[in-house]
Amino acid sequence: MDRYIGKLLDNRYEIQEIIGTGGMAVVYKALCHRLNRPVAVKILKDEMFQDAEFRRRFHAESQAVAMMSHPNIVSVYDVSHTDDADYIVMELIDGISLKQYMEQKPVLNWREVLHFSIQICKALEHAHSRGIIHRDIKPHNIMLLKDGSVKVADFGIARITSAQSTLTREALGSVHYISPEQAKGGKIDCRADLYSLGVVMYEMLTGRPPFDGDTPVSVAIQHINAKATLPREINPAVPEGLEQITMRAMEADLPKRYPSASQLLQDMESFRQDPAVRFALSETAQPDAEEQPAQPKEERRPRQRKKNRRGAAAVAIGIACLVLAVAGFAALLIRLVGDSFKSGEDVTVPNLYLAEVNLLEETYGENFEFEVDFVPHDEIAYGLVVSQDPKADMTVKKGATISVTASSGSQQNSMPNLVNYSLKDAQDILSRFDVIVSVKYEASEVYVKDFIIRTEPEYGTVLQKGQKVVLVVSEGDDEELIPVPALVGMDETEATAIIEDLGLKVGNIKYVESDLPAGTVTFQSVDQDKDVKEGTAINLHVAEGADVDAALPVIVVQPASVTVDVHEAAALAVSATVNDEGALSYEWFASSGEGSANLTSVGTGTTFSVPTDTVGSYEYCCKVTNTLGESTASVYTNMVTVTVREYAEPVTKTLEVTLPAGDGPATIVIKLDGQNHMTPFTVERTEGTIEIALESTGSHHVEVLVDGNVVISRTVDFTE
Repeated sequence: MDRYIGKLLDNRYEIQEIIGTGGMAVVYKALCHRLNRPVAVKILKDEMFQDAEFRRRFHAESQAVAMMSHPNIVSVYDVSHTDDADYIVMELIDGISLKQYMEQKPVLNWREVLHFSIQICKALEHAHSRGIIHRDIKPHNIMLLKDGSVKVADFGIARITSAQSTLTREALGSVHYISPEQAKGGKIDCRADLYSLGVVMYEMLTGRPPFDGDTPVSVAIQHINAKATLPREINPAVPEGLEQITMRAMEADLPKRYPSASQLLQDMESFRQDPAVRFALSETAQPDAEEQPAQPKEERRPRQRKKNRRGAAAVAIGIACLVLAVAGFAALLIRLVGDSFKSGEDVTVPNLYLAEVNLLEETYGENFEFEVDFVPHDEIAYGLVVSQDPKADMTVKKGATISVTASSGSQQNSMPNLVNYSLKDAQDILSRFDVIVSVKYEASEVYVKDFIIRTEPEYGTVLQKGQKVVLVVSEGDDEELIPVPALVGMDETEATAIIEDLGLKVGNIKYVESDLPAGTVTFQSVDQDKDVKEGTAINLHVAEGADVDAALPVIVVQPASVTVDVHEAAALAVSATVNDEGALSYEWFASSGEGSANLTSVGTGTTFSVPTDTVGSYEYCCKVTNTLGESTASVYTNMVTVTVREYAEPVTKTLEVTLPAGDGPATIVIKLDGQNHMTPFTVERTEGTIEIALESTGSHHVEVLVDGNVVISRTVDFTE
């Protein structure tokens, strides 16, 4: 029997069975005892565990990925280790991989391809906005859930495994999807993921990858030099517009490929709204005519194009040398001025309860970034904040992300308030309604270009199935707009000078791990060629050099005070991240005095099992240390209180739940204080009304969800 099955990791994760095996790790199904939910635990294989550098990168990459939160990305809950194992804890997916699905159905209907591809692209857009490149997009890493949604897995892990492999050792299944720049062993950016997504789309449409061969090397060479057969020549049912999107994503010539996931997603959305759309050549395969003069027909022959590639390669090498020289000078400047560009400022999280979501960026955007999710709510109006994480009054670093849950209104289909939303966001929101959306433009001196002025019908109107909804969108005023230049790849000093010379504003500068030379811009918050007003702020990500001091860790999740019965299991947890390649370590302390005085070390790791043998109140905190070479930097979490009380007999309360009409069984989810209280279960709708018995102590907020919709939401007292 496997040595981990039946084992309890960190006194929390009970390993139950093996559900998958890869080159670097084994994936197990496990039960999280603290939250009483099933999870997937990926444990490094023994040969990987012996490699200290591999383990360091495994933790650094996994912790970075754990900071992402998106419905199309497999969530990473925890990154930890014991004396003999390193592991990550992930969301347990109830579904199959796209690879398994394609084995059952080799050629997919183009509508199904578009449905899957849009969700994959949204996942990439979210990851790329945070400076994370997947590097191994393929059907094996794309999970299909039973409800038709898609989740992309193994973000960041490909970066670790690529450091351990050569091309000839790559699995043949992976080399089918790598970009030409990966095949050549060159530097890559987010466009490598877009190429791989294009290959996946090609295979879904045609039933075969664009290039195949007997060896990984032969396939890789085709990615670099060959031209794929057009999908419509293999499957005539493929719409021309979708073929154009696929082939542009698969462009071997980087300038011709989609520059960002956002622009690829924009073309997919245009095609989704009008499958008859055709994209102009300049949109799908060529730069704008003003930027790239048309080549004579004689120069478009295959033989001549190879010659041009060699010439372009020589020019690229020369440019790369120049960039390295400038980057070296910039790195020297950065070391001289120290961290003057970095913002280590502490800020206090505001109370966002009932704030308007569409005003968050305007009001708090200088200090925070926001991720917004919508949930139905019968009592709070559409677009108002219901909850937030981190909570109000916590201290975080400037630029931290606040995850916000907002109300999508009551269960009835009423027109949401979309005024002052961007056109894209408004269209995304209305996609949840069965209505026909059209757009009308009007000049406005009040509303920003491409933002909603008003809707027809107006906010609050009950929408009927198939009803026409008109979005009135601002054309902007006559103010002269400034096109944003391409800044990615420039030296930081040059990029900031260009921003200021154009009359724009340099926003936040974040220093990130990157394969590019130190001081090179790796991300810009406003896309190239987008027209903006004078004074618009542009945030940058800049590659951070290796010879730097360890960055101060950022506490993302503070441990929380708890009250438990004597002898009841209790644990404290902390989550932190760091903006360099350092390794994080965690040490827990108990206080025997007031506040942080008289600390005694009691444990290590991201979680700490609290002793609960004796009734009383105890204070704990965690020291998080970042180690980068010889340099270290540490921060402490808040001091929290663990109250151990005498055992109280649980009280049973019965809730009566009316099942809504519908087809098939209804799925019931019970939550206490936001956490699942028991495993979700199904009941037949013919029962009409059911009674649910809950057992607990104290007072808790209870939610009952039927098929994902909240039907009961109230506080229940279990003390009487």
